[in-house]
Amino acid sequence: MKVTERQKKKFVKSLKQARIEAGLSQSEVAQKIGTSQSFISKVESGKISLEVEIFLKLYQLYDKPAMYFFSAFSQK
Repeated sequence: MKVTERQKKKFVKSLKQARIEAGLSQSEVAQKIGTSQSFISKVESGKISLEVEIFLKLYQLYDKPAMYFFSAFSQK
């Protein structure tokens, strides 16, 4: 199954929204998960792919249900 550009955009938008709702800056997130602010920026803009390990760290940090991020891939 191919991931569409629309799905990708919705997924990265959910990452950014979760960060904002958590009250964190990109720099704060980067520090907490051991990466750079520019990396977080590139992930949120869809310029680079997100590794599973990094996603799991963000998932735990943002404390959102999985469907918050994966609703972009629902069959609805």
